[in-house]
Amino acid sequence: MNKFKCLVSIAVLGAIGSGAALAQTAATFPAKPVRFIAPFPPGGSTDLLARLVAIKLTEAWGQQVTVENRGGAGGTIGVELAARAAPDGYTIVMGHVGTFGFNPTLYPKLPYDAIRDFAPITVLATVPNGMAVHPSLPVKTARDFVALAKAKPGELLYASGGSGSASHLAGEYFKLLTKIDMVHVPYKGTGPAMISMISGQTTMTITGMVALMPHVKSNRLKLLGVATMKRLSIMPDIPTINESGVPGYDANQWYGVLTQAAVPRDIIAKLHADFVKVLARPDVKERLAADGAEPVANTPEQFAAHIKAEIARWAPVVKASGAKPD
Repeated sequence: MNKFKCLVSIAVLGAIGSGAALAQTAATFPAKPVRFIAPFPPGGSTDLLARLVAIKLTEAWGQQVTVENRGGAGGTIGVELAARAAPDGYTIVMGHVGTFGFNPTLYPKLPYDAIRDFAPITVLATVPNGMAVHPSLPVKTARDFVALAKAKPGELLYASGGSGSASHLAGEYFKLLTKIDMVHVPYKGTGPAMISMISGQTTMTITGMVALMPHVKSNRLKLLGVATMKRLSIMPDIPTINESGVPGYDANQWYGVLTQAAVPRDIIAKLHADFVKVLARPDVKERLAADGAEPVANTPEQFAAHIKAEIARWAPVVKASGAKPD
């Protein structure tokens, strides 16, 4: 009996000790470097945004936040790596409309569950898409483009950064709402798609404003509208696609940070509070605005609901498009 009581006491003390260690970890988090997985190659919006906030968090925490690019398979390689990491808050991942909105429908055997395997922290920012055409195309608005496409079914070519990419599905969503027939031309990334547009090989694209604006400013592309429900504050003269002929069209890219589902709630709360502080910094707001992005900083619960809504919203678009992952 004494031996049994001794074992019980040891177990209880062990449990208390574990709880104390957990509480201490949450109170002093982070106590070591943090890995921030960007599931796309360097140079894109996912990578640039991750590096922007990583620098600010490193300054705030006094611990290095290292951005680790793990591209491939539409972002699934990097996201799966994050899902399998130790649930201690020291591995976070940049989520995207593709990895957490399209991919659950696009990939028949996705190696992660976008809802079950992750704890959302916050949406960092939204990056609006814009609809652009080659300057030679005789259109000025989205309505004009729809009329031209209906007059020339199957003749207009639209460029994307690849099958199943955000720009591909933005184009398919446009087709679905307008009931037009245009041909999809996928490229290996946004850069090659922009080259095809500038050269006139393709006539239309719907992609991130960050990629479009240099070519719009140089008059190599013509911007017809933005894919938001309200006009952008940085360019109020540019109409939305919604108000210029395609009611209800809303196709923007969003970026948010997540960690593993089993991470303790108090560590998630700490991560959320610190990301919100970073997004509230004037220099961060200014940098995001320069790239056409808008900070969000919503709650973990709001982000979780957003992911569920995005999966439901994009599932019929993915299915209707017949898109297959590259």
